Amino acid sequence: MELTRLLHRFTQRIQPLVQAAPKAIGLGSIGMGLALFLGQSLQAERSSERNQQNRMVAEALKPQRSANTTADNISDAALSGQPASHYAITPERRALLNTIRFAEGTWKDGKDLGYRILYGGGQFQDLSRHPERVVVKRYTSAAAGAYQFLPTTWQEVAHRLDLPSFAPEHQDQAALHLVKKRGALQEIDRNGLTKAAMNRLAPEWASFPTHAGQSAYGQPVKSHAELVAFYVTNLSQLRRGA
Repeated sequence: MELTRLLHRFTQRIQPLVQAAPKAIGLGSIGMGLALFLGQSLQAERSSERNQQNRMVAEALKPQRSANTTADNISDAALSGQPASHYAITPERRALLNTIRFAEGTWKDGKDLGYRILYGGGQFQDLSRHPERVVVKRYTSAAAGAYQFLPTTWQEVAHRLDLPSFAPEHQDQAALHLVKKRGALQEIDRNGLTKAAMNRLAPEWASFPTHAGQSAYGQPVKSHAELVAFYVTNLSQLRRGA
């Protein structure tokens, strides 16, 4: 059907020339003209078909590209975090946070005072930022807050989560981020404070024991039994709304 249509178009174009100059156009010229015309026509048809196919493919890919772009945006937003609301605070996670404070010596009966503790037991008042105050005791450290963040650790996490201050809710978010970074958050969400979870947290908090029951840094450490007992008791209280 396509060849017939092309021949018909060629005949319409060549007929006036044949009638006007029958001697000038021989059979060989007609055959050459026919081949040339058919080649150009087929090339144009194929080019048109390719362009149409390309447009169809582009249209088909639009929803997928849009979905991928949206997913990328969501992923970037999730990584950058939102102030004080990046990680949900479940009873299990709150019990974990309280247990870290217990291990680090900043529990202070659950009061917000623990969020103002410097390494060595001193206090600071300005919660707008990490105090970055070096204290020399048994060790030399600039750790501060409920989870005893070092300045460099805090700066990295605060930037990642877009945390605007050193307020208690922001310290909580930063601590949960470190727990997740160590690969322990999912374990604790599912199974509570297991030995495996404590071993993963030991490189982050020196007061947490490794599998061997020792500090990863040779510092004073809480035992598995002490931490589990505190976690279980605190979780029970939280679930009762105490």
